[in-house]
Amino acid sequence: MSSTPRIGPHWRAPPLSETLIHNARIRTMDPTAPDASWALLRSGKIAALGVGTPPEASHKIDAGGRLVLPGFQDAHIHLLGGGINMATSALLHDVTNEDELIATLRAHAAATPDMPIVLGTGWQAGVFGDDNLTASVLDRVASDRPVMIYDSSFHNACLNSRAVQMAGVQDMANPPNGHIVRDGQGRATGMLHEEVMPLVVRRLPELTDTDRMVGLRAAQAHANQHGITGVLDARITAMEARIYGRAITEGALTLRVAGTALVSEADTPQSAVDRLSALRSAYPGPDFHVHSAKFFMDGVYENRTAANLHPYADAAGGNAPCMFGPAQTCALMTALDAARFAIHVHVIGDAAVRRAIEGLEAARAANGYWPAQHQLAHLQLLDPADFARLQGLATANIQPLWARIEPPYSDPSLAMIGQARWPDTYAFRRMLDEGADFCLSSDWPVSTLNPFEIIETAITRQKRNNDDPQAPFFADQALTIEECVQGYTAHAARACWRGDYTGMLRVGYSADLIVLDRDIFAIPATEISQTRVLSTLFKGVEVWRAPNW
Repeated sequence: MSSTPRIGPHWRAPPLSETLIHNARIRTMDPTAPDASWALLRSGKIAALGVGTPPEASHKIDAGGRLVLPGFQDAHIHLLGGGINMATSALLHDVTNEDELIATLRAHAAATPDMPIVLGTGWQAGVFGDDNLTASVLDRVASDRPVMIYDSSFHNACLNSRAVQMAGVQDMANPPNGHIVRDGQGRATGMLHEEVMPLVVRRLPELTDTDRMVGLRAAQAHANQHGITGVLDARITAMEARIYGRAITEGALTLRVAGTALVSEADTPQSAVDRLSALRSAYPGPDFHVHSAKFFMDGVYENRTAANLHPYADAAGGNAPCMFGPAQTCALMTALDAARFAIHVHVIGDAAVRRAIEGLEAARAANGYWPAQHQLAHLQLLDPADFARLQGLATANIQPLWARIEPPYSDPSLAMIGQARWPDTYAFRRMLDEGADFCLSSDWPVSTLNPFEIIETAITRQKRNNDDPQAPFFADQALTIEECVQGYTAHAARACWRGDYTGMLRVGYSADLIVLDRDIFAIPATEISQTRVLSTLFKGVEVWRAPNW
């Protein structure tokens, strides 16, 4: 146990020249030397590892025989956005009806009287939707302040009448890949889908960079508490880059950030390469670097914008197109790959997956192979013909928490996919068996960033025991505990382009490590979600310690 005072959300331990972690069961995730009982940290790096009698050091942490792992890395997360939500928004994830929604938002509005806009995040598509969430509902919250609330996927949002008026939504045309929901008389209901949301946000009162920095600090503290020492922020624009850059200048980062910069349907190959190259030059790293290009190839099932190869199987039917056409996909990906950016693609439906694969194959044919770590994120539905095409082409960046039956939230997407295709849904074991590289991630704040809850579901394919679990969702597609920890350490580090100095505990690597309260390799899978991180070290400095440890 360390003698340093308990850490709070804005506290950082002073740098120490030398720290010894001893009396530990260390899993290094280094296949050449997988185990150790002590680790000597010096100047922010691993100076030595060993078994048996440890050396002397000026500062010691007695792990009490507990499991020590490399710091976890979340390779698909919206860190800054999630932190801003924590700091500025009403959290709506557990709201189950209209009255609860209104009460929660009213309480938040009363608690934030100086904010020019009332924000909320996390309403569930299985509870609310186009039919029952409208401006008139949100007018019950406030009529003199704009209100904007996002769903849990951040692919839908609803406005009150004041916000509709301020943003001029009634007279706004649908942009490419965006949709304003209207009633039978053509009036905007307040509900927005996909790419119309950023257009509306630009016409509403803005948060300040001070608000955003508060959010970043909150997000980092939340991540450090759960053992995370590195992330890939999966949607970077000039704003996110500016805030991360400010954090670097102020010495405020307590984890590493790789950024994947947004590419839109309006881009040409030249405009995309020029904009991303400027961001990469401005933020070369190592602690914040822009290394990849982000494509949204489709939307989500919740608002019927997931792109499938065949029509939706539910009663309403229909389908959605990919957000980039085939020629544009190939041209953009080829140009960005040639400029040595990784390609990071949001794909939900199997048509979106295929379009992304075809774009990456075109880039490979034009530019040859290089260790890009291109990634396909989410992979909810994959056509059987496309599993093998991932091998050597793209990392499967997966969020295992979603691979479970969770009524009513999972019901709409499963109905649209159709029961005949359920075996191809979140089929992680088949991806790995077909040779795909992989990493694990959360997509926070879409869902929890707690890696231990996610790991448990990856293994059990169902909700936790105390959450009324349904039967496992295709238990044969489960991952092992060893694969899950690889997916959060060495594999995630590789996906973030920092696998040569993080992701393992190896001499010369960064001293990023975590101490856990239990051995997740030895306990039943149904207990993994209860795991607590007792201590998180980043570059050898303790950035989180649990109370009473």
